[in-house]
Amino acid sequence: MYAPRKLAAALLGLCPWRHCHRRRLAVAAGISVREALGKVDGDTKNIKVQGWVRSVRAQKEVLFLHVNDGSSLESLQIVAEPSLRNRAISFGSSVEVHGTLVNSAGKKQKVELRADEIRVIGECDTTDFPFKIKEHHPPEYLRQFPHLRCRTNTFGSLLRIRSEATAAIQDYFRSNGYVHIHTPVITSNDCEGAGELFQVEATNRVPAPGDDAGFFGVPAFLTVSGQLHLEVMSGGLARVFTFGPTFRAENSQSRRHLAEFYMVEAEISFTESLEDIMQVMENLFKSTTTSLLSKCPEDMNLFFKYVSPGQEGRLDRLIKNKFIVMSYTEALDILQRCGHSFQHRTEWGCDLQTEHEKYLVRHCGDVPVFVTDYPYDLKPFYMRDNEDGPQHTVAAVDLLVPGIGELFGGSLREERHHILQSRLKTLGLDHTYQWYLDLRKYGTVPHGGFGMGFERFLQCILGVDNIKDVIPFPRFPYSCLL
Repeated sequence: MYAPRKLAAALLGLCPWRHCHRRRLAVAAGISVREALGKVDGDTKNIKVQGWVRSVRAQKEVLFLHVNDGSSLESLQIVAEPSLRNRAISFGSSVEVHGTLVNSAGKKQKVELRADEIRVIGECDTTDFPFKIKEHHPPEYLRQFPHLRCRTNTFGSLLRIRSEATAAIQDYFRSNGYVHIHTPVITSNDCEGAGELFQVEATNRVPAPGDDAGFFGVPAFLTVSGQLHLEVMSGGLARVFTFGPTFRAENSQSRRHLAEFYMVEAEISFTESLEDIMQVMENLFKSTTTSLLSKCPEDMNLFFKYVSPGQEGRLDRLIKNKFIVMSYTEALDILQRCGHSFQHRTEWGCDLQTEHEKYLVRHCGDVPVFVTDYPYDLKPFYMRDNEDGPQHTVAAVDLLVPGIGELFGGSLREERHHILQSRLKTLGLDHTYQWYLDLRKYGTVPHGGFGMGFERFLQCILGVDNIKDVIPFPRFPYSCLL
């Protein structure tokens, strides 16, 4: 119940807690560093900025700080009276600064914040802090501190680019009529058939004697791909995609493999053309890359300048040129005739290795290359049989890109019930994939799809050598920090 005085004040439209009201009016408006840097009018009073100190410079008559909150590559300069100097203000400490945003007299920034108050939120022990001011730290060193490396310029830029790339991919699919499907992380399917699976089991479950069915009643695994679940959905929705984590228990320490990574996958119904699938791959790659160049210029330029000089020109070539198309047989012919000594064999029927893929891209002028129609025995059961005689192939395609090798993999799917049934029976999988055969009995249509490794895409466009440096928390054999 209101007290009589408060009730009267409320009826008159007055605030009975007038002293509190005055204090609320005095609270500074909180803005991000990016917003502050974007203001051009200057002289904006009562501003509050929160972030981490990137540098401290104390002079006799003035104190300079640079504060960054992760919203932009550039930091905001704070100018303060020496009396506001606090020993707790150091490189790495978190602060809250109140003051007036003004046009800067210096040439390095357009605006700066004239501080009235600087409050240290969290102190930083600069002696033990693993990153030192104005010191270059190589990626291998930063990987040791996954809980702190977001504080660095390079990794902060990577995370903003990664976020924008996620949005650009979503925008591409949404603007082209695709429905986003959340495919499961836990599955009973081995989509790739390679057996590189992480099995899932409940740690608190005590199985009864002879009970080997597991928590779910069937063997369950972390997914290696959302493709088969997308195929289910493509039976009722003509264009679908998914974007989520996938897992491979591959014992590899290479620069292009992770145990956990993100995949972009799409499935398209009512298509009998591998060219249709390839066109979507090319459009997705170019659309996403163009969007990043437009929306993240400062962050992209950091990589162009310090990580991979010349990468901007290489990207321009990827965007402007039409991707090259060749068959697997044509690719083998190039490899066999080139005179180069490869570590792995190049006979027809052998899988293309990374060294082969990179050579083919260089041979084609560092323009992405589609390789189509792989040998039947190399590919999984779901790829469409070309029924093409002695050199038996399937309607599969990989997109190879500079510096990486395979980025996309796709195919037309085998929609013919009798051919699919025969292949599954030969492989001893007809009972396991009876549901997959059912899809071919009830209103099936010609369809196809693809998957793109998201981290490999980031490696490709940024020129990053190691895939562990384009994901926040890399998982690979013998390493699961945090």
